[in-house]
Amino acid sequence: MQKIIDFTLVVSEAWQEYDSSRKIRSIEDISARVSTNHVYRVWFEDGGIIIAKLSYFGRYDHFLEDHTIINALANNLPDPFENFLAKSLTKYGQLYTYRYNDSALNAWVVFYNPIQIDQRPDRRQTEEHIVILGQELARFHKACKTIKNTLPPSFKQTHHDIDHLLEILKTETGQFEHRGHIDDIRRQCELFYENCEKIGIDDLESIPVFVDWNIGNFSMTKDYRFFSRWDYDWFRMSSRVLDFYFFSRVCSSAGDKTVFSYLIDPLMEDRFLVFLKSYHEVYPLTEREVRLIREAYRFFILNYVIKDGRYFFHELYATKLQQEAHSIYLPQLDRVYDEEKLLKALNL
Repeated sequence: MQKIIDFTLVVSEAWQEYDSSRKIRSIEDISARVSTNHVYRVWFEDGGIIIAKLSYFGRYDHFLEDHTIINALANNLPDPFENFLAKSLTKYGQLYTYRYNDSALNAWVVFYNPIQIDQRPDRRQTEEHIVILGQELARFHKACKTIKNTLPPSFKQTHHDIDHLLEILKTETGQFEHRGHIDDIRRQCELFYENCEKIGIDDLESIPVFVDWNIGNFSMTKDYRFFSRWDYDWFRMSSRVLDFYFFSRVCSSAGDKTVFSYLIDPLMEDRFLVFLKSYHEVYPLTEREVRLIREAYRFFILNYVIKDGRYFFHELYATKLQQEAHSIYLPQLDRVYDEEKLLKALNL
């Protein structure tokens, strides 16, 4: 698809519909090259700049729902997060999105105002920085909770994604893609349902979570406070603990790596316990939420690696991650992960 379609033409069409009075000078592809989503910097003849995101995976109504909530969140967050998120462009007071549809491509575009970037997080965190990161995420989550009732409604739930995965397994395409692993995937889905019911996930509060907190998605001040956040591919309304796995990776002893895996190990490191205790002091966790961390990880692997991996990641990454999901990530989950270690650290 990408070889025969010029996505910049789609971005140009989207802008033409948005505001044809401002002429585009050039469009620069600034995509991360890890996922299949495309991000562009659009330069105008008047010297202005905007950012365009183009996506062709998933469903447009989910894309619209997510970005409508994110834009309301960006505008409603209190100090010190009032400028933390990139704000989308609106038209006539409504979030602007553009749908492109022809025989070869069904895609959608959203525009953002450029967001300022301060300092990139360190590739390997000091213990002092881990403590601050825990405090900062807790403060951000508290701010999200404060305004959650002002946000547009959300209908997408984690069980909908797992239901969709099980439906995919019934199709010829799904049986071909996941051949040899069908029964194991179904069993992992059953475990997710069973454990979430035991925990009582429906009674836990949902707030905006961004899930993917790798160090390429946010910047810090010189004092290591949150400064700005971008890349909203995995945004959803759910339990705050969905954000923890990626922070365990940010805080891990290995640090950030160009070649990455999604091992459970970072959640078991003492460095993550430092982060978790720091978070807990600012925004206390409940025992049920700590027990949900295991299922948040299981959900991440089932949904973002197994179900959507081949559509979200480029093929080289997707193949590697899916193979590891079946041979390492899920088999090790219930064998390696020890939630009692986390509960003891928090005195729960």
